[in-house]
Amino acid sequence: MRYIIIGAGAVGGSIGGRLAEAGHDVVLVARGAHLEALRQHGLRLLTPDGDLRLSIPAVSGPEELTEHGGLRTDDVLILCVKSQDTAAVLRQWASLPVTGGGGTASELIPVVCAQNGVENEREALRLFQNVYGLCVWLPSLHMEPGVVAAHCAPQSGILTVGRYPDGVDDRIKQIGHDLAGSRFDAPVVDDVMRWKYGKLLNNLGNAFEAVAGVSGKPSGDLSGDEELADRLVEAAEEEGRRALSAAGIPFVGPGERRAVQGNRMNVAEIPGAPRGGGSSWQSLARGAGSIETDYLSGEIVLIGRTHGVPTPVNALMQRLTAQFVAEGREPGSLPVAELAELVDRAQKSEG
Repeated sequence: MRYIIIGAGAVGGSIGGRLAEAGHDVVLVARGAHLEALRQHGLRLLTPDGDLRLSIPAVSGPEELTEHGGLRTDDVLILCVKSQDTAAVLRQWASLPVTGGGGTASELIPVVCAQNGVENEREALRLFQNVYGLCVWLPSLHMEPGVVAAHCAPQSGILTVGRYPDGVDDRIKQIGHDLAGSRFDAPVVDDVMRWKYGKLLNNLGNAFEAVAGVSGKPSGDLSGDEELADRLVEAAEEEGRRALSAAGIPFVGPGERRAVQGNRMNVAEIPGAPRGGGSSWQSLARGAGSIETDYLSGEIVLIGRTHGVPTPVNALMQRLTAQFVAEGREPGSLPVAELAELVDRAQKSEG
């Protein structure tokens, strides 16, 4: 198989880099200064084990893939762009002919959605016949062109995979096998969306981290701000659990996730590459011009509205992160106490 990583940022760069390191055929899809750095210097993948320099072909999109022989029948598209970009990106690839395949990408090429949120697989299935989900547990950072840091050891992450909407087939078994041989745990399951809905609940903290710099996922002794943030995030997660339960949507709980994770994926320091924040925080820090909250907090809001469950905290976080993007505000610049007042006001107005 050849793995085409669409969106070679923090997650895509980590997955593509580890696959290439293990000897798999990989093409990275990127843009702007990051693409130029990949072309000139290769991918620099920083890990707790060392500083890797990987020479991996990099293209700007499907039109440049012709330089590498075009699409092949053994290709796999691994989608790592943010959810707000999914539909437009997939349309670029769907109609591409597959060399020797007698059809187009939409008919013949599998798409693996290695993204937060739960809408990407549904978007992909509108265009592609064979779609797979990948639940991403992969703390990583991309702030500098050509450089990605993957902060966990001994495994870089846990990538739970399965066919969408459910099931397992030989193709996803092979993909799981390749990932498992590339410094990841990659359980192959027949209910991958249950894992992705569980991750969705966990990702509700992303918006809090983006605007106030605290994610509500503390360890050890708590500061006052961390304890307050923990309560705020818990309120958002409780809304999420109520909304999913009202909709009859199953989801993995934190206990089941911890049992799978064990000690195989622990965040470790990388000299010269501080951990920073998660994906939403990074979008604000890079000035990306958009943020994925509509597909995280906003997903819970949508489900809640559909099933009559109030979700004022998540609706507030959806609005706040959009405001941060529009105003170009720095991540973490809203005091936690001020955020708590806004949450309290939102809950009271809903009640």
